Amino acid sequence: MEPEACPTLTKGPFAYDYGDTAKMAPIVKMYTLGHDFVPAGIHAGGLRYHGMAPQVSLLKKEGIIEAVAVPQKAVFEAGIIFAKTEGIIPAPETTHAIRVAIDEALKCKETGEAKTIAFNFSGHGHLDLAAFEAYLDGNIIDYSYPEDKIKESLSKLPKVNI
Repeated sequence: MEPEACPTLTKGPFAYDYGDTAKMAPIVKMYTLGHDFVPAGIHAGGLRYHGMAPQVSLLKKEGIIEAVAVPQKAVFEAGIIFAKTEGIIPAPETTHAIRVAIDEALKCKETGEAKTIAFNFSGHGHLDLAAFEAYLDGNIIDYSYPEDKIKESLSKLPKVNI
């Protein structure tokens, strides 16, 4: 699960890239939007990094996990549903997983398929109440990162000869 505003796993290639914009971190193979990627000035929790962890990247590359990019408003809606249902305010990063779990449960309800759905609840959102307030006030927008910006950033990936 990732934000549409930073679609590392769903729109980035599995390639060698620097772990930081200064090119000081080691080059690793990961799904990446390019170390020059500059995220939009939106609230996407802590999910605005240009690359994905090498371990998670390999799991996706091998087909062990799937990646889904979700829009911000749907993510915050899921966080509100979860808070009202479970009494826990989830962190915005966590609400991405909650959104996809809810969507998967709704698909199962529609098709009649029985499925066990598990997701990682990575933290509470007590320090993110301003983001939930912005959502409730109608100040959160959906944003999809433009393909041309991704291509521009990817054109600067390091050349690695293996």
